[in-house]
This record gives sequence, structure tokens and C-alpha cells, in this order.
Amino acid sequence: MTTTVTPTRPTTLATCTAPAAATTITEMSASATWLQLMWLASPALPVGGFSYSEGLEAAVEAGLVTNEAQASDWLSDQLHLALGRADAAVVAQAVPAWQSHDLARLTALNDWVRHTRESAELRQQTEQMGRSLVDWLNNRASDERVATLAALSPAPTYPVAFALAAAQAGATPEQALLSFSFGWAENMVQAALKAVPLGQSAGQRILARLAAEIPDVVATALALSDAHRQAFTPRLAILSAQHEQQYSRLFRS
Repeated sequence: MTTTVTPTRPTTLATCTAPAAATTITEMSASATWLQLMWLASPALPVGGFSYSEGLEAAVEAGLVTNEAQASDWLSDQLHLALGRADAAVVAQAVPAWQSHDLARLTALNDWVRHTRESAELRQQTEQMGRSLVDWLNNRASDERVATLAALSPAPTYPVAFALAAAQAGATPEQALLSFSFGWAENMVQAALKAVPLGQSAGQRILARLAAEIPDVVATALALSDAHRQAFTPRLAILSAQHEQQYSRLFRS
């Protein structure tokens, strides 16, 4: 009896690696974007975020924030009522504006950020961090949009500058907002550790709470129109103005 054996197709380097290579390129692209966003969210980013408490130090001085629970509630409220309704919404709208090179839109967003700062310290913060991010962007690959950002008058603001960095990384508005919001949360928790003061474990518990709330804040910010974007935090504005005259300060805001 004769048995016929059908030869199998030989496995070649091309046939076994081509699909994997295509997948790897896609995965590497996504990984590169997230790494860039992690970099932008890092407190080590040389934009000076660590030097601001955004009124928290004044709240501590006024006796409004004296322990972990109060610090956690304060930062959660600030995340939802301030960052989520204002700067985060600007980032959401500025990312596609950078992608489409819409200078008129970017100028309007930048002006809105400056005009809605409720104290001199808060305005100086967003302008200083915006300029510092321009310097950081100038040390990276050439991009003509960085010159456009630097030319925004009288200064680029941080949310608009951050949106350009996120657009360069190929991020979606949602991804940009996750990075922006977590970077804010980490800086503010570090401010609370120093100003209240609190221990590292308390700081991690507060950060865990903020991280769990960020996705909802991002979803809200993405849905806000120009008419619903707002910057209205009277109590924080008063504390920020008082901080300008505070006798002893660790932070610039």
C-alpha cells in the first residue's frame, strides 16, 4: 500500500513575521503616545508646576484644610468645579485646533484662559507654565506650530501649550485630558503633603481618589461647549488673592 504524503508549506521568515511586524508597529505607535503623555504628566516636567498650590496654601492658612479628609474633599471639589469646567475643557478643544492649524480658535481659547483667571497669581501661573512649556518644546523636533504658540499675545497659557504637546504625541483629546488631569492631581497632592502637612500614605489615598474621579471629569470636559465652559470659583479666588499678601509662603500661588 502506498501512502501519499502532502508536503506542508515551508515556514519562512517572511510568512511567520509579517503579521507580527504590522501588529508591533501599531503597538509601538500607541506605546509611544502613552509614554509621551506620561512624560507630560510627570511632576519632573520642567514647567514649574511643583511651585504652585493654586490657593491650597491659603486654605491651609485660613484653617479650611487641616487634615487628610479636608484636603481630599478640597482637591476633589477643585478637580470637578475648577479644572474640569475650565482648563480641561480648553485642552479638549485646543488639541483638534492644533491638529487643524486653526489659529483663530487657538487665539480665542488662549484669551479665554487669561481673561478668566480670578487672581493675579493664577494668571501668572498659567502664563509662566505656558512659556516654560514652549522652551521645552523648542528642545524637541522642529515644529512650526511651536513658533505659533510662542507668538500668542501677551503669553501662551498652559492649557493651550499642553494641548500642542499632546497633539505632537498623536494623542486624542481624551488621552490628552487624562494626562493633563493626572499631572494636575499629582502636583496638587504634593502641595498638600507640604502645606497641610500630610504623610506619603495619606497622599497616595488622596491621589487614588482623584484618579478614580478623573475619567468622569474628562467625559464632562469633552462634552462642554464654549457656552458651558466656565471659570467661577469665588471662594478659591478670594483665597488666591489673600495668598498674594500672605506673610509666610512655600508656594507661588
